[in-house]
Amino acid sequence: MNTSHWIWYPGDFEIYHGMLQNFSREERGFIWPAYYHLDDCRKHVRFTREYDLEKEETVTVYANCLGYYRINDVKKRFGEPVVCGPGKQKFEIYAGMPAGVPSVRIEGETIISDRGWMADDFVSNPVPVGYNEIYTRREQDPSVWVYDEKEYLPTEVHEDETGVLFVFETELTAILKAEFPEGFREMTLCYGESETEARDTVNCYYSQTLHAPEDEIIRRAFRYVFVPDAHKDEISIKAVHQYVDIPVRAAFSSSDALINKIWDVAVWTFQLCSGIFFIDGVKRDRWIWSGDAYQSYFVNQYLMFDEDINRRTLWALIGNSPIRQHINTIVDYSMYWVIGILNHYRMTGDEEFVKAIYPRMAEMMDFLGGQLDENGFIVGREGDWIFVDWADMDKTGAICAEQMLLAMCYRTMAQADELVKGDGSAWEKKYEALTAQIEKFYWNEEKGAYIDSFSSGKNSVTRHANIFAILFGFADDERKELLMKNVIENDEIPQITTPYFKFYELEAMCAMGRFGAVKAMMESYWGGMLSQGAVTFWEEFDPEKKPEEQYEMYGDPFGKSFCHAWAASPIYLLGRYFAGISLADTAYKSFVVKPETETFETMNCTFPVKGGLVSVKWDEKMLTVESSVAGGTLVYGGKKYVLEPGKPVQTTK
Repeated sequence: MNTSHWIWYPGDFEIYHGMLQNFSREERGFIWPAYYHLDDCRKHVRFTREYDLEKEETVTVYANCLGYYRINDVKKRFGEPVVCGPGKQKFEIYAGMPAGVPSVRIEGETIISDRGWMADDFVSNPVPVGYNEIYTRREQDPSVWVYDEKEYLPTEVHEDETGVLFVFETELTAILKAEFPEGFREMTLCYGESETEARDTVNCYYSQTLHAPEDEIIRRAFRYVFVPDAHKDEISIKAVHQYVDIPVRAAFSSSDALINKIWDVAVWTFQLCSGIFFIDGVKRDRWIWSGDAYQSYFVNQYLMFDEDINRRTLWALIGNSPIRQHINTIVDYSMYWVIGILNHYRMTGDEEFVKAIYPRMAEMMDFLGGQLDENGFIVGREGDWIFVDWADMDKTGAICAEQMLLAMCYRTMAQADELVKGDGSAWEKKYEALTAQIEKFYWNEEKGAYIDSFSSGKNSVTRHANIFAILFGFADDERKELLMKNVIENDEIPQITTPYFKFYELEAMCAMGRFGAVKAMMESYWGGMLSQGAVTFWEEFDPEKKPEEQYEMYGDPFGKSFCHAWAASPIYLLGRYFAGISLADTAYKSFVVKPETETFETMNCTFPVKGGLVSVKWDEKMLTVESSVAGGTLVYGGKKYVLEPGKPVQTTK
C-alpha cells in the first residue's frame, strides 16, 4: 500500500526551518539573528492533480494551515471525508499559513499525497511537490521538527567557595533540567565549552538567571555548567541532549591508538554539527554556512551517507527567488553551493533533486555572471565578502582561488545541463575559456606556482590557489609535483592555521601520495587538540599557544568554537585515501578500492557506499576487502580484482 506524505512547495520546508536555524544564535543574553539576508517560505500555495477513478472512494484532505479544497469545482473543508468518483476528479487545494510551512496530506484508497501532485504559488508554473520521508503520519506538522532526546547526568560535581561546577562527559546540545532539593531560590546558570568559560560569569557566552522554578531553559551547547554562590545540596541538574538521529555507518580502527582517538572525536564532533542541517558549530553561530557545509558533504559521504541532510542543507542555503545577495554574503560560498550539488549528485545519483533545484542553480549562475570583469574573472562588489580563508593573502582585484571555484561552477553546470537539457556544451566552453585565462594571468613561471592576484603587481604566492590547482585538475601531473615542491612542502610559504583549509591541503597531499606526512599532521594538529583536553575538535588551533590562550577568537575572549564541523575532516581523509574508497561513476555504479597499507601496521575499517558498505582489513601481511554491492574494483600491488557482493577478496603484497 502506498503511503501518504505531507506535501509542500519544493524547498519551502527547508527554507522555513533554515530561517529558524539562522535565528538560533544566542550571545550573552540576546538572540543574534544571522546578519545576512534570510528568506521565509511561501505563505500561500495551490496543489493540483487529476484522477480518473474506476470506482467510488472516500478521500480526506488534512492540512496544518488555513484554506479549503475543491473537487470538480465544489468546495470542501479540510478534515471532512468526501466520497468522490467514479470518473474524472479534478483536485485543487488552497493552503495558506502566515507562520509556518503550508502543507497538506491526502488520504484515500488510490488518491494520496505523493510525488504526483503539483504545486504553484499563483505566479509561477506548477512544479512537482516537495516532501520528506520523515513526514508521513497524520499527527505530524511539517512546521515543527521533533528532536530525538537522551538524558545525561553530570559525571563530576565540584563545590568550592565560589559555587558549584557540573561537568558532563562531553559536549552536548541540550536543555538543562534543574531541581532544588531544599526549595527554590534564585540562581544563575553559567555555561561553557570549557571550565574556564563556565567559571567566567561575566564573559561566558551563555548564562541564565532562574527567577522561578518553572522558568524555561532554552537549548544550548555546553560541557560545563557553573552555578555561582551555590552549594551542591541546593541544586541538581541533568541535560536533555536533543539531536537528529542520523546513524553512523562507518567504523575505523588501526594500530595507531592516537589516530583511533582522533577518529572517535571527529565522529562525535560531526554528529553534533549534523542536525536538521549541517551547521558550522554548536555553541557560537549555529548558522548554516555554505563553505562549512561543502566540506560536510564530503565527510557525510564517508560517515553517514545520509542523502536527506545534503538536500535539506542545499535547499536552505539558496532560499527563494530572486537572489539578492551572495550566500552568507560570501562570493566563494555561493560557488561552493553550486559545486556542492555536483558532489551530491555524484554521490547519490539523485536526478530528482537536481532537476528540482536546477532553476535556482541557473539563477545563481546568472547572479555570478553579473560581476565578471573584462577578462571573464569574478570580482567582489560592494557588500560582498571575498573570504577564501582566514589568511594573509593578496585580495586585490580578481584573485586566483575564486576563478578556480568559478571554473568548477561551469563544470558543474555542464553536467547539470547534460542531465536536465541533454546538452552541457555551452558551459563546457565557458570552462575551457576560463581555465585558459587562469593559466595566462595567474601562472608564474619564475615562482613555479599560481599567484594570488596580478592586479597589485606583488605576485604573492599562498597555498590556497595552488591546493585548488591540484584538487580540481588545473595542473597536470608534472606541475602538481612542482606545486608540492614549491608551495605545499615549502616552509617559506605561510602555513595554513585553520582546519577549514587544512582539509583541502591534506587532501591535496593525500592525492599526491604523501600519506606519512598527512598522518603526522593529523597526529600533531588534531592530536595537539586532544593533548589539551579536547573532547570535540575546534574551529582553529595554534599549537604555539598555551591551553589558557586557546579560547579567544574574533576579539572575543570565548569566541572560538570548540566543536566545529570543518574540524572533522580526518574522517574523509581516512575513508577516501587511507582506506582508498573512491567512486568512479555516479552513485557508485562503479568504484575503486585502493588501500594505503604502508602507513598503518594494521587497519580495520568499514565505509558506506550507495546502497551498501565496503570493509577493508589489513593485518601487516594480508589485505581483505569485501563489498556488499556490485561495481567495485580492488586495486592493489599492481593488480585489479573484481569485488563481487558478499565475496571477500584476499591478497598479499
